[in-house]
Amino acid sequence: MSRLLIVGPQGSGKGTQGVRIAQAFGIPAISTGDVFRGAVAAGTELGQQVQAIIEAGNLVSDELTSAVVRDRLAQPDAEHGFLLDGYPRNVVQVMHLEEFLEGRDEQLDAVIELDVPRDESIARLSLRAAEQGRSDDTEEVIANRLAIYERETAPILDIYRTRGIVDRIDGVGTLDEITERIISALEARGLVRPAAA
Repeated sequence: MSRLLIVGPQGSGKGTQGVRIAQAFGIPAISTGDVFRGAVAAGTELGQQVQAIIEAGNLVSDELTSAVVRDRLAQPDAEHGFLLDGYPRNVVQVMHLEEFLEGRDEQLDAVIELDVPRDESIARLSLRAAEQGRSDDTEEVIANRLAIYERETAPILDIYRTRGIVDRIDGVGTLDEITERIISALEARGLVRPAAA
């Protein structure tokens, strides 16, 4: 049973590492973007609300984001653990998540902080923008996204640090090296990977 959260700035590779770690521990990787897309595709009431907000070009509120994630965490595949990516993204959402987990007599086992220098994040995102032809990823836009991360998301790490559940991982290296560092840190906490079937 592993309940994990992965946190890192844009360009830190947390989406890729999140999926790898979730596979290694046999739990679903739950990213906010995927959850929103899933809810919209399923045409649920929450999904319709999310779609209307996104189409209007607005950010989904903390309350609605938390409701959609709670809905996803209540599904059977998340019963024995999960890895959250992109949620909670601020202190208010941390409170919502805590409330939900406490109601199930659960708590997070570990928070993986992918530590990547700012210039490295910018370089990676600029490269990705060039490779994918994404004109919206200008250096100015990237810097703004990183500033939002530093202002809103980084403070949630302080909350989890006081509980001693944050593992700060060097996010620079090959994909395999970084995955190995994360798995080693989680195993050092006593989190066990399921035996290969």
